[in-house]
Amino acid sequence: MTLLALGINHRTATVEVREQVAFDPAELDAALGELRGLPEVREAAVLSTCNRTELYCVTDPEGEAVVLDWLGRFHGLPVEDLSRCAYHYLDHEAARHLMRVAVGLDSMVLGEPQILGQLKDAYQASREARGLGKELECLFQHTFAVAKQVRTETGIGRNPVSVAYAAVSLASRIFEDFGRARALLIGAGETIELVARHLVEAGVRQLTVANRTRERGEQLAAPLGGQAITLDAIPDALAEADIVISSTAAPLPILGKGMVERALKKRRYRPIFMVDIAVPRDIEPEVGQLSDIFLYTVDDLQEVIAENRRHRQVAADQAESLIEHGVGAWLHDRRIRSGGELIHDYRSRAETLRDHSLEQALARLGRGEEPEAVVRRLAHQLTNRLLHGPTVALREAASAERHDLLQAATDLLLDATPDKTR
Repeated sequence: MTLLALGINHRTATVEVREQVAFDPAELDAALGELRGLPEVREAAVLSTCNRTELYCVTDPEGEAVVLDWLGRFHGLPVEDLSRCAYHYLDHEAARHLMRVAVGLDSMVLGEPQILGQLKDAYQASREARGLGKELECLFQHTFAVAKQVRTETGIGRNPVSVAYAAVSLASRIFEDFGRARALLIGAGETIELVARHLVEAGVRQLTVANRTRERGEQLAAPLGGQAITLDAIPDALAEADIVISSTAAPLPILGKGMVERALKKRRYRPIFMVDIAVPRDIEPEVGQLSDIFLYTVDDLQEVIAENRRHRQVAADQAESLIEHGVGAWLHDRRIRSGGELIHDYRSRAETLRDHSLEQALARLGRGEEPEAVVRRLAHQLTNRLLHGPTVALREAASAERHDLLQAATDLLLDATPDKTR
């Protein structure tokens, strides 16, 4: 069996492609069921965020092509187009990739902490969908342990750096005094909550959170001194906003060009700074064509992210070292599990031969045969049956000059066998 990690991310695919391949939370159970139902797939987990969609699977050797084809079919994309921006890792490289993802080394913002929570959500979803087996269960547990060690022993997570932080940092370069800026945040998830906290810490005093349910918006806004509105109140709030940052899971854009044009007219064309963190996008790309709008997407945060990478590179190097130890520990456990399965299978075969020989011996005793003769025959027969398979394999190895197998057989069958004559 092969451990496979296959996906796309912000380095290999544009936001237009990533939003087509993203999994809606409502369809995740069905997706996991389909993926796990493929004959070549034994275990499966799906990680889908604004910056990456990745599938972690235990498959047959030819499973990579099957999984890529399924991903294309599920999202209605030609597999040829998808393959141009997809990457894959196998076995220990797949384990290393997952651990790097978990600690934020593969993120757009180096060391960002949200990805670990998203990975734990992906693990839980797969577990509930019965997509996990021994292999992925062990891999995820090793990964979470490594991520905890990296966060504890390195400085990679000490500063509040994330996509949310990068967005606020970019806004700070445009607004000299955040205390006069009015911010409109659309959505009420973890990213928007981080954005809100960073804005308040930076000095923003007027904060509005727009969300599908007003109750959730109030839970986020109230502790920070902000107010909450529903999505249908956005047009009026937009006219008052200097900063707009959006991150929802809506399948279609929330802000269109016409709505923004009307807001600009009401505010007498005072500029608006906008950041669209969502995938699929919340703000129509055409909004960026308006002369008084400064629209940025997650792909436009590269300058802020590059600066962040310079500050965190030392911690990242330390994290890479810890990950190598983590991969080694995972490989060690994997080999032990593999050896345990082999031992179990070999003992089961030996016990079957034993039981068969024992039944024959008991039948002979039942027929009144001499006990000593029956016991001697049992010992001879059992020895022949147990040694027949290994003997044939040794002869074939000798004939093919497989010295590696012969040496392994010597180590296993002779050197490890207790000598009762000593």
